[in-house]
Amino acid sequence: MIYSMTGYAAVAKEVPRGSLNLELRSVNNRYLDIQFRLPDELRLLEAKMREFLTARLSRGKVECRLSFSRLVSAEDPQHINANLLQKLLELDRAVRVALPDARGLEVADILRWPGILGADSLPAESLGESCMELLCTALDEFAAARAREGEKLKVMLLERLGKMRHLVAEVSPRIPALLMAFQEKIKSRLSEAMINQDDDRIRQELLLFTSKIDVDEELSRLQTHLDEVERVLSSGGAIGKRLDFLMQELNREANTIGSKSVDVEVSKISLELKVLIEQMREQVQNIE
Repeated sequence: MIYSMTGYAAVAKEVPRGSLNLELRSVNNRYLDIQFRLPDELRLLEAKMREFLTARLSRGKVECRLSFSRLVSAEDPQHINANLLQKLLELDRAVRVALPDARGLEVADILRWPGILGADSLPAESLGESCMELLCTALDEFAAARAREGEKLKVMLLERLGKMRHLVAEVSPRIPALLMAFQEKIKSRLSEAMINQDDDRIRQELLLFTSKIDVDEELSRLQTHLDEVERVLSSGGAIGKRLDFLMQELNREANTIGSKSVDVEVSKISLELKVLIEQMREQVQNIE
């Protein structure tokens, strides 16, 4: 299975005094970077949640957001935090002394103030187990989403591989004829210049220059790299870094073929190969 580093999951769980909501989202990153957005009362769970996520993920910038929505009912009476209310009133008076035109606090403002209702504090101890269960559920959905995205990336990469194999197959049969034509061209020019082609030095120079434009070895290595990319895609797992390295190798061979080319068609194919490799490289950046 191949996993994309881009994914999203959102789950909720009803608990006796309200509901827990958890979101996981990620984008590509060179390493694993996990960031948490937790209520202060649940901050003590961060270490355990981080350990849990690290065991399942290897790369990506991951954001984990956890929130608690309180269930307000007649059976759940709330009381005013008198100390906090007194502090708010004192602050309100101080502000209006400094700014006479400032609007004073209203009842709705006070009731929405964090901690003003005594029941606002979260029962962190009793929610710990529920939070970890919710994280497990979210992570399963998160992994499934990343796997679906990873499968799409795999299909795209295999499609590009097929196109590259087709281009390589077009180049290979042309090489012997191109080399022979080039040799004949050089021999013809030597004859016109009345230079003896049987001279050992001339033959050595001719063979040396012919070897410099021969791309058969590059084509062979390119084919080997294409086979390796396909093998890695079939093996699955955390293959992003390996594929990134192979993209560099593919690009190196395509560049060499282009620089050695003495044929317009081979140069065009080299350019098409580089375009396909760049398209693959961009998508490989998203693979875990």
